[in-house]
Amino acid sequence: MNNWQILWQARDQFWSGFLSTMTIFGVSISAAFVIGCVMLYLLEGSRSRTTILLRIFIDGMRMLPFLILAYLLYYGLPSLGIRLNAWWSGVGALAAYHGCYFAEIFRGTRLTFPPGQVEAAKAHGFTKGKMFLRLILPQIIMQTRPLLGNQLIYALKDTAFLVIITVQELTAAANSLSGTYFIPTEAFIVVIGCYWAVSIVMEVIIKQCGRFSTKRGFDNA
Repeated sequence: MNNWQILWQARDQFWSGFLSTMTIFGVSISAAFVIGCVMLYLLEGSRSRTTILLRIFIDGMRMLPFLILAYLLYYGLPSLGIRLNAWWSGVGALAAYHGCYFAEIFRGTRLTFPPGQVEAAKAHGFTKGKMFLRLILPQIIMQTRPLLGNQLIYALKDTAFLVIITVQELTAAANSLSGTYFIPTEAFIVVIGCYWAVSIVMEVIIKQCGRFSTKRGFDNA
């Protein structure tokens, strides 16, 4: 039996790891997006003290290696009486880390908006929340789609680090098979192929969003 036949027989283990990776990615990136939007909203016209604290938090998270954050949540929080299992530690680390990157991407694009839009919305009686949800946020999402696409790929790749805190995801499945049958090359070729396939799908979706954005005139807003 050759190495590829061994991997084919262990396909259920790979499939389980792949589903785990995609679940972690989907949950964490959805939470990260919400965190980024909330932070942008809080930065929108907030008091200087609130803005300073948010900026310190965002910059601090961006300067912190992701693996260290995952370690802190999984191994550090128990010393404070807070215990999270490996799965939730990984999801929490990904959400907080990439949420700060989303917030910074959104903030940078928000600074380029002409003030006339906001002034016109206020003149029409828009509240801060309504203006943010219906005017500012849709434009920001569409205009930042290439950067968001890159960040999604970074987040997908960061899920591989979670094997260090014992999360049973795709890389953990490859590690297990590699250690059992001593076939690291073939096992990790499969992992690479899975990451590439998901990344290509995300790139296609981002391009389709670009076409929608152009038709709706978001790019020229």
